[in-house]
Amino acid sequence: METTKILIGYAIYLPVALFLTLYVSRTLFKNSKIYMLDIFKGREEIAAATNKLFETGFYLLNIGFALLIMKITIYSNSYQHLVEALGSKIGGFAIYLGLMLFINLYLFFRGKRKSNEAPKPTPFPPTFVGQ
Repeated sequence: METTKILIGYAIYLPVALFLTLYVSRTLFKNSKIYMLDIFKGREEIAAATNKLFETGFYLLNIGFALLIMKITIYSNSYQHLVEALGSKIGGFAIYLGLMLFINLYLFFRGKRKSNEAPKPTPFPPTFVGQ
């Protein structure tokens, strides 16, 4: 495949992958602030900091994965094969983003459930005879 078509493929794939990552991340972490506040019992600073750390990790994982799978290998010199390859790449990445979204939601709900559990009683400190 000629280099021009490969560059066209990259020029389409990269902005779409970045846009999808930004859209999903903004939607997820804008709406997860409520869960974080509930998990951390209204302590706004720690909830915001934790939410920001989750967001940064989400960006790093997803943009890194998008760049990792970026290679387009097509052995035919047609636009049809280029569009099909882009469809596979973007579709696969969208499925991956959906899975990452649900994993994050699972972590938020798990944190909410753990924060609502009754705290385990702490054992009494050991006492020694003769004190």
